Amino acid sequence: MTSVTTRRGDRRVSPVFLGILAVTAVAGWGAWTGFHPIPARPGLSVFLFVTAAWIVSLCLHEYAHARTALHSGDVTVGAKGYLTLNPLKYTHAVLSILLPLLFLVMGGIGLPGGAVFIERGRIRGRWRHSLVSAAGPLTNALFAVVCTAPFWLDALNGVPGEFRFALAFLALLQVTAAILNSLPVPGLDGYGVIEPWLSPGVKRQVQSIAPFGVLLVFALLFLPSVGSAFFDMIHAILRHLGVGYLDQACGWDLYRFWDSPSALCTVSR
Repeated sequence: MTSVTTRRGDRRVSPVFLGILAVTAVAGWGAWTGFHPIPARPGLSVFLFVTAAWIVSLCLHEYAHARTALHSGDVTVGAKGYLTLNPLKYTHAVLSILLPLLFLVMGGIGLPGGAVFIERGRIRGRWRHSLVSAAGPLTNALFAVVCTAPFWLDALNGVPGEFRFALAFLALLQVTAAILNSLPVPGLDGYGVIEPWLSPGVKRQVQSIAPFGVLLVFALLFLPSVGSAFFDMIHAILRHLGVGYLDQACGWDLYRFWDSPSALCTVSR
């Protein structure tokens, strides 16, 4: 059995993360009550709620990697601050927080982050290596289940339209992140799941394209045919979870508070 030795302070939840949770709660209240900080921009509360909740999910994604690695043998993750849920402790804050936020604002895409440095040499067993990599996408999938629970439980009576749309769009981001990060492409967690099972020769061949794997995926997504097919799949998954296309579209519409909301979404509220 692996000995897990971390100081209590290494596991204390960061005030930064608690602050993000507070913003999520206040913005969620604003979306629920219809409170608009700027009356001319009714989607601002939705924007703040979804953005803050998305950062929370990124923190939980990385925490899942770190926590699984801790119990798999890498006892160094605590000293690195990964167990505090503080996004500022990630080794690549730009890749984990800034780029995902940029892709979110620009295109409504749940870009997976990857920022905790796991000392793989401390982990024994291929199954453990695979589980460490799988923990992140599984967290996004669980987050999506929680966001869609009011839909598939048919518990939307009394839920205000803006909050419902915000949950639908947040669920879309989580499903997108879970699927993208599960692709067996170098640089994504899906490749980390299968890498321990590959031969040394295959690993050496893959190393030459590893730095470009994520860029290739997103370049393909911007091709109309590929992007359309991908989001058709995302929408189909959400429909099976009870989230209709109109809820998703209106969530994205309100999120972009700097644009005028469509008449259809205004009526649906």
